[in-house]
Amino acid sequence: MYICPCTKNHVPMKKIDLFFVLIIFNSSLFAGELPDRRDILTTMEKTNNYFMAKYADFTAPSNVGRVRPSNIWTRSVYYEGLMALHQICPREQYYDYALGWAEFHKWGYRDGNTTRNADNYCAGQTYVDLYNLCPTPEKVKNVRINAQMMLNTPQNGDWTWIDAIQMGMPLLIRMGVLDNDDRYFEKARQMYLHSRDIEGGHGLYNPKEGLWWRDSTFCPPYREPNGKNCYWSRGNGWVYAALVRVIDLLPCHDSHRNMYLNDFKKMSKALKACQREDGFWNVSLSDETHFGGKETTGTSLFVYGMAWGIRKGILPETDYLPTVIKAWNAMAREAVHENGFLGFVQGTGNKPADGQPVTYDSMPDFEDYGLGCFLLAGSEVYKL
Repeated sequence: MYICPCTKNHVPMKKIDLFFVLIIFNSSLFAGELPDRRDILTTMEKTNNYFMAKYADFTAPSNVGRVRPSNIWTRSVYYEGLMALHQICPREQYYDYALGWAEFHKWGYRDGNTTRNADNYCAGQTYVDLYNLCPTPEKVKNVRINAQMMLNTPQNGDWTWIDAIQMGMPLLIRMGVLDNDDRYFEKARQMYLHSRDIEGGHGLYNPKEGLWWRDSTFCPPYREPNGKNCYWSRGNGWVYAALVRVIDLLPCHDSHRNMYLNDFKKMSKALKACQREDGFWNVSLSDETHFGGKETTGTSLFVYGMAWGIRKGILPETDYLPTVIKAWNAMAREAVHENGFLGFVQGTGNKPADGQPVTYDSMPDFEDYGLGCFLLAGSEVYKL
């Protein structure tokens, strides 16, 4: 049962401590040991140090196919992970790296501050997080301009691909909390429901299987080579992470909280059933023969969501903690290079065939978002 953070009805600390002692001393039950916090943090810092050293100039644009500014969605997802790392391990260099990036972009968006493309306004999640650490009006001026434009226009069908739910929805929730304005929560709900139930004629979510089609082009009659529905790992990971980031901040009085919780639980059950024996997930959740193999970004996002769900009392520890432990240990041992480079990261795209081959040594077209996902995962396993 979900424990609302606004209530006092928490499980007594002694019972929680005893439970985790039993877990640690009965590792056979969980197919691996609960990682030590210091080891988790060391792994996170190793991967992040690699990235910050390689991309020390946070102002430099990317040049993959064409030049793009460094506040595109790929880098914005990295900063989501960096802020999560900073939350459990506050370091001045992390804060300065995020602050300098935001200031360079004048706390604004690619393509201007009236953009409706969720990829563009994903950066606003970090802008709001930085504002919450040190509130000054200029940090959220452009975020508010954009969010109010979304709020005061009638269309709800902007999120036509499921990645957009993670890029955009948590920002609207952040603004609702910041401005104490429930209209943002309602707008986010309407846009989410369009993606879930309306987009493409019947919605992008399959409630029978608890998973999402990436966009309408992958809905039936499109099939994987084995004849099953096509559920792309990272795409489902984006929705799963979005639900975490929404529920975590949504006020307890919101009447639609249970809807998000139910979607999260259904996804959790479906995702758990898709895990590989080695702890990773394939790029295709329904066809292990379609570019099968270890993949870090989807795995990271699933670990992020499940660890959070356990910690919040939403997911049963006995069912989901073994899944989390197996997945985190697999990534830490098999994906992280000695120098901090992150392997098995699928490049950008929208389906299993994109960004291939995905191997231990393969370099994705963008390194940033994969690390962001990994840091989000690590931060929640650490909190366990």
